Amino acid sequence: MGKVSKKRKIANAKVDSEKFYPIQEAMALVKEVNTAKFDASVDIHIRLGIDPRKADQALRGTVKLPNGTGKNKSVLVLCTPDKEEEAKAAGADYVGLDEYIQKIQGGWTDVDVIVATPNVMAKIGRIGRILGPRGLMPNPKTGTVTPNVGAAVADVKGGKISYRADKFGIVHNSVGRVSFTAEKLAENANELLNLIHKIKPSTAKGTYMKSVTVVSTMSPGIKIDIKSFK
Repeated sequence: MGKVSKKRKIANAKVDSEKFYPIQEAMALVKEVNTAKFDASVDIHIRLGIDPRKADQALRGTVKLPNGTGKNKSVLVLCTPDKEEEAKAAGADYVGLDEYIQKIQGGWTDVDVIVATPNVMAKIGRIGRILGPRGLMPNPKTGTVTPNVGAAVADVKGGKISYRADKFGIVHNSVGRVSFTAEKLAENANELLNLIHKIKPSTAKGTYMKSVTVVSTMSPGIKIDIKSFK
């Protein structure tokens, strides 16, 4: 086990590991105990009482955070020439088709989100084994397979994020940066938490939302009182 730094010891001492904090207080505290020298990400981890192996409990979708993510996401749009200007006008960083498929086959995946039109998905299928493990494969459920590429790009640039429960039933997402105010972080977290609460699968039994923890890139985890956002 590595040596705990003096800053981390001080941060740990400020967090009561047994306490469940109201969401606003938790966001103020995560800013206070952050020890990173850069604008760290603030992440939320939601442990759910679901079985992701069951199709109707494999939660996946998108949500638009009211205050954005604090990160300028790079977007690649794979489309036919008639959609290229629309994508560029919306702010897409890369636009094209065959040349980018070749680049990806060569190992290039230096983008955050890939949007595609439905009529090119047959071509994109051949690079699915590359994009899938990296979470980059366009998918209708996340709004990244659509004929309306301009709107999709604008949504991503405006703070739309994807969420997905992992094999343990936990949703991991960033809700901003430590430079955000506690109020903005709480608003973003509330947006995601309330959506997850609303889409509870009817077949999920027992306690649905088991725990919620917020943490920055370099800080101790802070437990959130689930009742504070409902």
